[in-house]
Amino acid sequence: DSFTLNFVLIYFARSLSITTPEQMIEKAKGETAYLPCKFTLSAEDQGPLDIEWLLSPADNQQVDQVIILYSGDKIYDDYYQDLKGRVHFTSNDLKSGDASINVTNLQLSDIGTYQCKVKKAPGVANKKLQLTVLVKPSGTRCYIDGSEEIGNDFKLKCEPKEGSLPLRYEWQKLSDSQKLPTPWLTEMTSSVISVKNASSEYSGTYSCTVKNRVGSDQCLLRLDVVPPSNRAGTIAGAIIGTLLALVLISLIVFCCRKKRREEKYEKEVHHDIREDVPPPKSRTSTARSYIGSNHSSLGSMSPSNMEGYSKTQYNQVPSEDFERAPQSPTLPPAKVAAPNLSRMGAVPVMIPAQSKDGSIV
Repeated sequence: DSFTLNFVLIYFARSLSITTPEQMIEKAKGETAYLPCKFTLSAEDQGPLDIEWLLSPADNQQVDQVIILYSGDKIYDDYYQDLKGRVHFTSNDLKSGDASINVTNLQLSDIGTYQCKVKKAPGVANKKLQLTVLVKPSGTRCYIDGSEEIGNDFKLKCEPKEGSLPLRYEWQKLSDSQKLPTPWLTEMTSSVISVKNASSEYSGTYSCTVKNRVGSDQCLLRLDVVPPSNRAGTIAGAIIGTLLALVLISLIVFCCRKKRREEKYEKEVHHDIREDVPPPKSRTSTARSYIGSNHSSLGSMSPSNMEGYSKTQYNQVPSEDFERAPQSPTLPPAKVAAPNLSRMGAVPVMIPAQSKDGSIV
C-alpha cells in the first residue's frame, strides 16, 4: 500500500498541473476581466497540447459552453455567440505555460463560472474561476422632497440611476462649518435624511457619495431654508390674475365679433344700393324730353279735338330741383277748347287727311 501511494504521488508530481488557484473575480460592467490559467508540464507529457475554456452561465439553464479553444496549433474563438470578438488569449505562445484569457467590454450576461482545461497526453488538468460583473453607481441625483421653510419637515434624497447592490452612502456639508447638523448624524450613511423642524442654520451645500465594490458616483445639493411665505396672499393674487385674464380675453372676443358684424352690415347695404337704385337722369334731358313729347302731341291736334285741353298740362314739366323722372304711367292728354288755346297763344295748323295706307286725300 505504501508503495502504491508513493507511486501515485510521484506520478502526479511529474504530470501536467495548473498552478493558478481557484478564485472569485469582480469587475465593473464595460471593463476587461483577466482570467488567469498558468500550467506546468512534465517530461512524460508528450502528446499534442489542447487548451479549452468553458462557461457555465449563472442561471444554470444552459449547458457548459465552449468559448475559446486551442488545438493543433490553431485558435478557435467563435464558438459562443454572446462572447464572439470579446474573448482572447493573453499570450502569443501558449506552449510556454500561460493559457490565461481576457474578456473585454463585460456585460451582466457574462456572469458565471469559467473553467480552464489543459490536456497534453497523458497529462490533464482543470481549474474553475467565478466571475461577477457589477454595475458602477451612475446618474446619481440629489433633491429635496418638501418645502424648505423654517419650521417645516422635509427630506434630502440621494438616488443613483443604476448601481449594483450593496450600495453605501455618505453625506457631507461643503459650506460654512462643514459639519452636519447633530440630528442628522444617525442618517449620514443613508440615502434619505429626514429633516425635522428646519432652521436657517441648515442652509448650505451638501454632497452625497454613492459607492459599491466596483465604483462610486456623487451629486451636489443646495439647501436654502427661508421664512414661511404668505400663502394666502399668493393664492389670492393667483385668483385675481386669472380673473383679469378671463375678462381681458372676453373683451377681445366681444370687440372682434362686433367689428365683424359692422363689416358685414356695411357690405350688405352697399350691395343693396348698387342693385335697387338706378343712376339719376340729368335735369336738362328730362325736361326737354317731356316738353318735346307734349309739343308733338299739340302739333298733331286739330282745332276740333283741342277743346277741353287743360292748362295744367304745362304745369307737369319737371322743375329745376326734380332729380328723377316720374315712375307713374303717362296719362292721355286732355282736350282743350279752341278759345282757351287762342288765349294761350296756340297757332292753328292744317293737317291733311290721310288714308289707311298713308296717302293724302
